Amino acid sequence: MADPTLYLFDGHNLLHAGGFADPRELRDTLASFVALRGARGVLVFDGVGQDELRGPLEVRFAENADSLIERLATEHRAAEQVCVVSSDSTVRATAGREVQTFTSQTFLGDLTPVEHEEERPSRVADRLDDETRAALERLRRGQD
Repeated sequence: MADPTLYLFDGHNLLHAGGFADPRELRDTLASFVALRGARGVLVFDGVGQDELRGPLEVRFAENADSLIERLATEHRAAEQVCVVSSDSTVRATAGREVQTFTSQTFLGDLTPVEHEEERPSRVADRLDDETRAALERLRRGQD
């Protein structure tokens, strides 16, 4: 089966299974995950909250998250490779056979943490050879 182009995440399942500090930490982790795969995702939470878009990850709130995940899987499975991540066996079963499914625990076990490295700003001096750098330093000091 091809790599998923759309991930549907059950927010509260993942939040509790992964021991995340808060929903924002989960959101940021999943946004990085889908971005690195060139996919998009929808993170769905039960309840009321502010829907948002974080790069390729959409965060949505619904009265019944399971129903929304099932509906989105049904709507998109014919046109995209869909993956549902939920610990709820009913949600995984009703998503359809064309849809990849993972429990929250399995998905999190395979999830590699994204490490961000800050590159220091590039400086001209970093790109000069030693001889040129020494000549410029002599010029700066007024030496011939």
